[in-house]
Amino acid sequence: MFVCGNQACGASWEPDEVQIRDEGQGLVFRCPQCGARNHVVARTAKDGSTTYRQVPAGAAQKAPAK
Repeated sequence: MFVCGNQACGASWEPDEVQIRDEGQGLVFRCPQCGARNHVVARTAKDGSTTYRQVPAGAAQKAPAK
């Protein structure tokens, strides 16, 4: 389940209810209710299927450690 990171929205969505795409800054889904961008990461299982996990709000905006 994915949850919109926009504090005013906070809507919950099943994976089949959102579209995940790369908008130039990594994988995101846009909340169908408010349009907020929410970052996700892709994982490939041993069987070849791809699953997505939501990145906690704020974690996607932090610069990587050097």
